[in-house]
Amino acid sequence: MRAALARGGWRLAGQMLLLQIGVLVLVVGIGAVVSIGFSLRAANAESRDKMLAISRTLARSPGVIGAVQSSDPTRALLPVARAVQRDTGTSFVVFMSPAGIRYTHPNPAQIGRHFVGTIGPAQRGRAFTETFRGTLGESVRAVAPIKDGGRVVGLVAVGVLLQKISTEAERQIPFLVGLAVLALAIGTVGSALLARRVRRQTLGLDPAEIARQYQHHDAVLHAVREGVLLVDDDRRLTLANDEARRLLELPPDAEGRGVDQLGLPQRSAALLTSGREATDEMITVGDRLLAVNQRRTDAYGVRGGTVTTLRDSTELQALTGKAESARKRLKLLYDAAADIATTLDVTRTAEELVRVVVPRLADFASVDLAEPVLRGEEPGLVHGLVPVRRAAIHGIRDDHPLFRAGTELSLPPTTPQAAVLGGAPGVLMADLRTTSQSWMAVDEEQAQRVIDYGIHSLILVPLRARGVLMGMVNFWRAGDSEPFGDEDLFLAQEVVARAALGVDNARRYTREHATAVTLQENLLPGVHATHNAVEVAHRYLPAQALVGGDWFDVLPLTGFRVALVVGDVVGHGLQATATMGRLRAAIHTLSDLDLPPDELLARVDELVSRIDQEEAAPERTPVTGATCLYAVYDPVGGHCTLARAGHLPPALVTPDGTVEFMDLPPGPPLGVGGLRFQAAERQLPEGSRLVLYTNGLVEDRRRDIDAGIELLRGALAGSGPTPEQTCTEVLRSVLPTRPTDDVALLVARTRMFRSDQVAQWDVEPDPTAVGQMRTAAAEQLAEWGLEETAFTTELLLSELVTNAVRYGTPPIRVRMIRDHSLFCEVYDASSTSPHLRYAAETDEGGRGIFLVAQLAERWGTRYTPTGKVIWAEQVLS
Repeated sequence: MRAALARGGWRLAGQMLLLQIGVLVLVVGIGAVVSIGFSLRAANAESRDKMLAISRTLARSPGVIGAVQSSDPTRALLPVARAVQRDTGTSFVVFMSPAGIRYTHPNPAQIGRHFVGTIGPAQRGRAFTETFRGTLGESVRAVAPIKDGGRVVGLVAVGVLLQKISTEAERQIPFLVGLAVLALAIGTVGSALLARRVRRQTLGLDPAEIARQYQHHDAVLHAVREGVLLVDDDRRLTLANDEARRLLELPPDAEGRGVDQLGLPQRSAALLTSGREATDEMITVGDRLLAVNQRRTDAYGVRGGTVTTLRDSTELQALTGKAESARKRLKLLYDAAADIATTLDVTRTAEELVRVVVPRLADFASVDLAEPVLRGEEPGLVHGLVPVRRAAIHGIRDDHPLFRAGTELSLPPTTPQAAVLGGAPGVLMADLRTTSQSWMAVDEEQAQRVIDYGIHSLILVPLRARGVLMGMVNFWRAGDSEPFGDEDLFLAQEVVARAALGVDNARRYTREHATAVTLQENLLPGVHATHNAVEVAHRYLPAQALVGGDWFDVLPLTGFRVALVVGDVVGHGLQATATMGRLRAAIHTLSDLDLPPDELLARVDELVSRIDQEEAAPERTPVTGATCLYAVYDPVGGHCTLARAGHLPPALVTPDGTVEFMDLPPGPPLGVGGLRFQAAERQLPEGSRLVLYTNGLVEDRRRDIDAGIELLRGALAGSGPTPEQTCTEVLRSVLPTRPTDDVALLVARTRMFRSDQVAQWDVEPDPTAVGQMRTAAAEQLAEWGLEETAFTTELLLSELVTNAVRYGTPPIRVRMIRDHSLFCEVYDASSTSPHLRYAAETDEGGRGIFLVAQLAERWGTRYTPTGKVIWAEQVLS
């Protein structure tokens, strides 16, 4: 009881000490307040007298009187004010005019402003003092008049801040605090002596108080719901409460006996006699599971002993195990929902499923899918042998004997696997060694290897979603794992049900994606697109998520010219692909009219606007916003005309390897309207590479479009000279890792016709010039070795030139171009186009164009900015 008595003695002494401290603080506080008050009062009065004396002295100074009346008082008085303020310790010295306009001030910004405070008495010639809050704060100031012969010519204000006065008064506080500390030290020493005397005198504590403390100790010890043991340094039990006796089944005379004599299990007795510390260490006594906490008593005045607490955790452990099992199952279902079907790929979804369940539900797992499901089609399971393919497998080890991914399996109808694919909700085979051997009919040798490997339990669950049965999932356990039970079957069905929706979504997406890709590829040009004007290579890469509406075209035009087209439709999926087909067909049709690029885009823009207005529907993808780039290249001279509708400008790689992005006038996307399209013209050297592309090549969510353009520039600069090499290098260097949009790339290397392939003549607007033209054409054909076509060509040119002379407008030019066919062109400045007529027997004319149509393979009219060209093409053998 000495420790308790000692604490009681100190409690009494501490109370007396606190009382002394309170009285001391009160006395010192009152003294400090009174002392500071008197000090402040005295300092205030002294400051008033001092400020008044300084202000009067300055007001009577001859130099100040003259400076106030000078032309620049501030310049003369400011050094005086600063010197006085520095020498006298004042806070400010302000000279001012009789009206109160400051000449000086510690803050230069206040000079020239009106003095803040009372100046009336000083203006009347009397010095006074006041306490006032000015621009620098609350201060004691004196204001005196500056007189010259009895007339007030200025005022001077001298003051000190109250804060500075209070600071002087507060210097007395440390002395008071020192006195308080000294008094407190004396009180502390006295309290210590008093506490020592109380400890010595309270050894004979009142018996009633001792009994009360013992009763409290005994009630707590025996009422607590944890067992408490006290073991001394001789390993004898000195104290045991009721709960400890019940948990350990101790005999009535247990206290005072050795712990090893109480009949406890060896491990439990060893722990209680070890003397070491333990925290929540589990021991078993009979059918009870006890949690033991043990600490040494050395720190509490009992040497060599230990105090032990016991807690019954039998039911808690069982409940904890069930709760932990339920938590793991819920976590598995949560992870299955979050980690399965992260992509729209059937095989990837199957792989995610097996990785989620291994090893938390099974040691090995595999997914078998019907072949059509992998292609995105509806599964058609046939009678007899059921064909499936293993889409994914995963396990805790890689040396398992199970069928690998990609293996084709034919399941006999008598097997449980076929039963699951036939509609069974699931099959549980807890022990493969003792259950029916029908599951081995798929491959008996492989099944025996499975048994020999140690796989002993199997669950089969059908993979079904929206009424479609797509395959099944196999769960295997091996080695020391517990066999599957009914709860495992239920959990497996729940996990597979969640995964089945992802597999079915991926299957349906695969079908739609394959359909869109097939439609897109069928709408695009064939692989081998050859033209004499350009050497062409192209690439089309559909997006991994949804197919868009990107397209490209290489269209032959008259006169061996060629049109290069690249476009992009807003949106993805089948509707975007169908819209792309409509736009491509429209451009095909308009290109046959030989329209300039800007006029052609204007016609397409009108078509898009009309389509969106006439066929508007909530489920339709609008065409407005589609982009297009249209370029026409003429191999005779290397002239190129380009126009764009909201599309990225093309890149040009010259024969020396220089890369530039052509500066084309920007046009609005198709269907927007409101702005006109403009064409740009460029002369291209032979061997130049014109690169047309869609934004999917250079745009990506992980990089800026300018970075993509620079990557494209570097790839073009380092690529080979052929279009195929250029395409390969561009896709390798620029294409994003996982493109989110379609990519269309078209590379055309220009060719130019030789001068000996083109012949041109100017024709006089005279009927006699027709014969001369026939003679010149015959000579040129003979030079080309085309004498067999001379008669037909002369007749064609005769009719075309005669038509130009009779109905056209000078100048008139004739041009013949020889390649795989022979083009004859007659140009004149008139915009009137001839029409094909069927003349009657009595008509004298009207048969010229009819003859041209009969003799030529093709013929037509092409308009130019200054006139028209009537052309006719003949096929050369």
